[in-house]
Amino acid sequence: MEKAKELKGKLLLLFIATFIFLLSLNVTIHRTYKAFPKPLSASKMCPLQISEQTLTPLNNTKHILVSAYMDQRVKGLDIRIIGIFKIDSNQPLYCLFCCAGQLSSATPTTILKHNDKFGFPFITTDVMCGIPKGCSATHVTLLTQPHSVTIPNQTWLPIRNQKTGREEEQKLQFNFTVCLSNLFGDYNNVLQFAQTLEMYRLLGVDRVVIYNTSCGPELDRLLQSYSQEGFVEMVPWPIHRYLNPSKGWLFSQSGGDVHYFGQLTTLNECIYRSMERSRYVLLNDIDEIIMPYKHDNLMSLMDMLQKQQPNTGVFLIENHIFPKHHFEPSGRFHLPQWSNVPGVNILEHIYKEDPDRSIYHPHKMIVQPRLVEQTSVHEVIKNFGERFKVPMDVCRIIHVRVALRGSLKFEQLREDKRLWDFQEKLIPNVDKVLKRAGLLGSVGRS
Repeated sequence: MEKAKELKGKLLLLFIATFIFLLSLNVTIHRTYKAFPKPLSASKMCPLQISEQTLTPLNNTKHILVSAYMDQRVKGLDIRIIGIFKIDSNQPLYCLFCCAGQLSSATPTTILKHNDKFGFPFITTDVMCGIPKGCSATHVTLLTQPHSVTIPNQTWLPIRNQKTGREEEQKLQFNFTVCLSNLFGDYNNVLQFAQTLEMYRLLGVDRVVIYNTSCGPELDRLLQSYSQEGFVEMVPWPIHRYLNPSKGWLFSQSGGDVHYFGQLTTLNECIYRSMERSRYVLLNDIDEIIMPYKHDNLMSLMDMLQKQQPNTGVFLIENHIFPKHHFEPSGRFHLPQWSNVPGVNILEHIYKEDPDRSIYHPHKMIVQPRLVEQTSVHEVIKNFGERFKVPMDVCRIIHVRVALRGSLKFEQLREDKRLWDFQEKLIPNVDKVLKRAGLLGSVGRS
């Protein structure tokens, strides 16, 4: 009997001890759970809606964003966002960063509208801002209110040209990049385009960047072939989906929302796209060739110019027109394999106009992209180095097109056969790329 009582007593003590243990364990677990920090709310996490487009409309504005680049050349500023803005809009904007997956606080911006407007209501604009301290920024977006950080459909731009930590003077991927803008309409000048690109390849160009809205079917085939090879970088430019782009350069003559399908924006975007990968950038039109006349290639030309002008980052090249209605009389380059290829045969045009120096004569440029901040078509707007006009006997532009000085008689034109110096390599190279694109029945001269 006593043993039974003793057993009951032990069971009661065991029950009490177990209860106390479980109670203390629950308190410990509860306290341990409370000790962990609360997870970040959804509003503090970076959304995943990242723009994969070349043109991105900005919420609650009429502006269009193009791209964002790290640019710390101006003290106190870290990011340059390139865009197309409504010229009469003066609303403040704020940068918001994604910092390793977490949102930053909003920072104020400096809005820099480019000076060249040509009368159009939309112009190229840079938005500059600083990155908050301690933020490893990967993406950026713009806000119209400094505290509107919970907008679910806000689109983010990746920040390009990020510093990698390697030496500043690391070897660049390219020596020369050509920036061509813009292809639109049914432009289908296939033969001249192929000749121009192959001439540039012979001169030492590594990459050609083209902003493409639309073009003719044969040229599109050639572009796709060049793109697959890697020589051409095609940048989609569907600006007609957002604005009424002008086909001219002056609003009073052609109307529209923006100059020449956004040419000024694409030239600036191409400079920043090339800034960390190309030593030099050539800014010219699709029917122009920047041609050295005392050197066989662009690198030899620039080595000489940089030694003579060590502080120069912008080299202005004079434009020379070769009227396409005047032909070389022998017909030696009127080649049968090119007879069904649409476009102009630049080898047949050797007569050029002398520029009228009594009026403004435009130039195109070779620039060091790291020394350029903003550019227009014929000159830079802001740069960090000096500028130099290259003498025409050293380098000039071969521009085969309609006559500019139509009143000149044939006897007043000058003969220039510089392209013929490259014909032995140029012709088979053009044949090769045309055949590869399915635009040439047979390769070779006959």
